[in-house]
Amino acid sequence: MNTFKISELAKEFDITTRSIRFYEDVGLIAPARKGSTRIYNGRDKIRLKLILRGKRLGFSLADIKELFELYDTDQSTEQLAYMIQLIEEKKATLQQQSDDINAVMMELNAAKSRCENTLKSINGDTTT
Repeated sequence: MNTFKISELAKEFDITTRSIRFYEDVGLIAPARKGSTRIYNGRDKIRLKLILRGKRLGFSLADIKELFELYDTDQSTEQLAYMIQLIEEKKATLQQQSDDINAVMMELNAAKSRCENTLKSINGDTTT
């Protein structure tokens, strides 16, 4: 079984060891201990990757913890339905953010074009 030191994971995921210890403190990962040394296994590494991905997608640490807890327990129909609900809510939020970003990008492009056209007219440039 592969094991990892905290410094190895921090380097691989480009985060601080303090962040990893924080995720441990809030119960998202649970490394084994050998004296005062933390020993992370493959499961911890996968969870760390999922934590970072979840954060990038806008999930709170509480959301991520809840998803981990649902995954770790027996998969009842209620739990699976709840997980689907959480996923659908997050998808809706992300879709709205995407729509908002697209609208702002269009506005920025229009503003840029207006600025470029004004600059051309100020400089007497009649070419398109």
